[in-house]
Amino acid sequence: MAGRLYIVPTPVGNLEDMTYRAVRILQEADLILAEDTRTSSVLLHHYGITGKLMSHHKFNEHQTVELIKEKILAGTNVALISDAGTPGISDPGFLLARTCAREGIEVQTLPGPTACIPAIVSSGLPCDRFCFEGFLPVKKGRQTLLKALSEETRTLVFYESPYRLVKTLEQLAEFFGADRECSVAREISKIHEEHRRGTLAEVAAWYKEHEPKGEIVLVVAGASVRKKHPEPTEV
Repeated sequence: MAGRLYIVPTPVGNLEDMTYRAVRILQEADLILAEDTRTSSVLLHHYGITGKLMSHHKFNEHQTVELIKEKILAGTNVALISDAGTPGISDPGFLLARTCAREGIEVQTLPGPTACIPAIVSSGLPCDRFCFEGFLPVKKGRQTLLKALSEETRTLVFYESPYRLVKTLEQLAEFFGADRECSVAREISKIHEEHRRGTLAEVAAWYKEHEPKGEIVLVVAGASVRKKHPEPTEV
């Protein structure tokens, strides 16, 4: 009888954000796939989990996915975790989940931590409809994408490196308008969690003077429908 693939979210900051079910699944799994075994060992040790760890990250997933699939088909129950958050969301996981789904293997994804949801809910910007973009392209296609997103009316959510944050805010101001509202969520669920809100120009200016550090989620208001489609004037 085939095993299962469990996709298990892990804390983005505070280790207490683990769910009871996530801890149980990791305790019971025959094999735990980790993005970085050193990072994950800290979490597993905290909860007294001694399951077998195997490295599974973006640099080796194409080489290991078939081996893992065969293990599951042979009856191994596998749990996939990333360094932080839900695997597959800007982290390894999509390829394995797709491979298992196509093979008819049961894939169970546990609800749990992810950085984008706390960031958008805390931003004060509309969160009934939003567009998750993850990391922007560093070079190729970046400006084309920004131009296209400038007319997106849904709230936009990006992940960004602290080293590129100011540049990204300035580029967004260029393409979206300096007065577009935004929120930068930094170090979510950690001791130094911070939320900086304002216009793109204001927040860019702040981080020019205060060097950002840590994990960052950038939330940007969508384009105004009225501005995108101005009402015709009477003649």
